Amino acid sequence: MQHSIPLPLNPAAFLAQHRPDAPIMFFAPAVLQDTARRFQADFDGLVTYAVKANDRPEILSNLVAAGISTFDVASPAEMRAVRAACPQAVLHYNNPIRSIAEVEAGIDVGVASWSVDDHAELAKLDAVPRTAEIAVRFALPVTGAAYDFGSKFGATPDQAADLLRRVVAMGFVPSLCFHPGTQCNDPQAWASYVTEAARIAALAGVRLARLNIGGGFAANRGFGAPDHRAIFTTINSAVKRSFAGAEPRVLCEPGRAMVADACVLATRVKGMRSGGEVVFLNDGIYGGLPDLRDMGLSGLVHVLGPAGPRSGAATPRIVFGPTCDSLDRLPDGLPLPADTAVGDYVMFGGMGAYSIAMSTGFNGYGVGQVEMVCALV
Repeated sequence: MQHSIPLPLNPAAFLAQHRPDAPIMFFAPAVLQDTARRFQADFDGLVTYAVKANDRPEILSNLVAAGISTFDVASPAEMRAVRAACPQAVLHYNNPIRSIAEVEAGIDVGVASWSVDDHAELAKLDAVPRTAEIAVRFALPVTGAAYDFGSKFGATPDQAADLLRRVVAMGFVPSLCFHPGTQCNDPQAWASYVTEAARIAALAGVRLARLNIGGGFAANRGFGAPDHRAIFTTINSAVKRSFAGAEPRVLCEPGRAMVADACVLATRVKGMRSGGEVVFLNDGIYGGLPDLRDMGLSGLVHVLGPAGPRSGAATPRIVFGPTCDSLDRLPDGLPLPADTAVGDYVMFGGMGAYSIAMSTGFNGYGVGQVEMVCALV
């Protein structure tokens, strides 16, 4: 008879028992599976997962358990990670710039859908089986996101129409895709893209098989929960209005919003200076906190002392990570309780995305331990 080791109740219980000195990422599989099922229930289309947000085996296997079977991959390494978790998974290769070797790798593993935003990149796909879908990626000057993906990828609408005609001429299944930018909370950003997608298809004279509305859905960072249902409702209305009887099938590819809530990062106070105004943690921007450098401070932060949560008045601090690099510094003003002390654990919530996936291990630091727990609180 097999016996499974019971999971710790929550991060606080684990920390109280073990008092670890290295940063630990706590992962709650139940939270991740609930999020995945909620996306699938609320979104009127295919829900895929953008592997770049977190490619840990525990993450991928729990998404598969929750019913996710299609994955947005950006490299051969991500293809292998997905295949290890789910050999029969459907792969969408939506990084539009690829070497010939990467194209060959995609063909070898049977990538079902490829994105392009340039004629030269489309030409590289000539050896791809004609049963595959080619999604032409376009970009618009749309606001509403934390930062814009269109500065790197995406054809202009006129270029997209030309590419779409070429996709059909080559015998591929035609599609369009876009990405409104990360941490986007404005439903009208998607509506603008959907409206333009219909115009591009009409200009090209092509009926789309599918429309990939991308990711970019905001995660809760402690300043108000995002309303994904409102975004989905706006997208559905825009598709019906813009395509008027010729609606393509729709799919999305959440990354951040899918996995962020499932993890909490526990860091520890190594030292304090200037009367506590300056705090040194055992993790920083080279470890599990790189996203804070670009996204700003999180509101999902609390401190655990030996006797439980600290409750002193919040005081803005200057916070450094553990490396010898002075750039290893969080945005200034992180509010921590006034009674925070050396040895306490500073807990960062919503850390499932772009945290452990971007941890470098510089100077021998970084997030090397992942612990699964029943719940995060």
